[in-house]
Amino acid sequence: MTPEQMVSRLLYRDGLMLVIDKPSGFAVHRGPKGGESLEDHFDALRFGLPRAPALAHRLDRDTSGCLVLGRHRKALAQLGRLFKSGLIDKTYWAVVEGAPPNDEGVIELPLGRLDERRGWWMKHDPNGQPAVTRWKVMGRSLDGKSTWLSLEPITGRTHQLRVHCAEMGWPILGDAIYGKAPRSGGPILHLHAREVVVPLYKIREPVRVVAPVPRHMRAALEQCGWKEEATSLRA
Repeated sequence: MTPEQMVSRLLYRDGLMLVIDKPSGFAVHRGPKGGESLEDHFDALRFGLPRAPALAHRLDRDTSGCLVLGRHRKALAQLGRLFKSGLIDKTYWAVVEGAPPNDEGVIELPLGRLDERRGWWMKHDPNGQPAVTRWKVMGRSLDGKSTWLSLEPITGRTHQLRVHCAEMGWPILGDAIYGKAPRSGGPILHLHAREVVVPLYKIREPVRVVAPVPRHMRAALEQCGWKEEATSLRA
């Protein structure tokens, strides 16, 4: 990713916070095996400050959309408190395989580790950490094989939305871990961090940022009734 490409993904900027449109397929930070990560390119987002911004939270490698960065240590500490206390509202869009019988609901299934050797793989575990997701049907395909959902994670567990959808019987399209997608050669994960609402300032309205729909999700969403926004959309 070039500096110009990174800057082109900027959705919001002020003195404390940046929000970028994370592309699918990019790890947000370097893992134990190394390799390129989004974090490697944050220097392009300094905008005159002495240090590059840093991650205020995480998104999975294959999840796209709103990613919040703090521009300096004080801002990161403030954002960290907001995320930890659940005061930041996050809305995801997903295309799932199957058809939920209702139009909305709440999933309350505790989560625990699936395998101690893979600490980020999760499963439903009655003795695990509480995990709550609010969901709503935004549209359904005519053949009933896929559904467009809005998902709001009330808690922030690892892979929460992916495990919850799979446990309900409608896994997210393209999920090679918890769903039906093959390990390679299948569709990209259809999970997008659509909107984030951050109450960053005491005397201002919360900052609301919306990420455009990524190219790889458009066809499946259109089958469920979504209509492309009038504004131009990046890949």
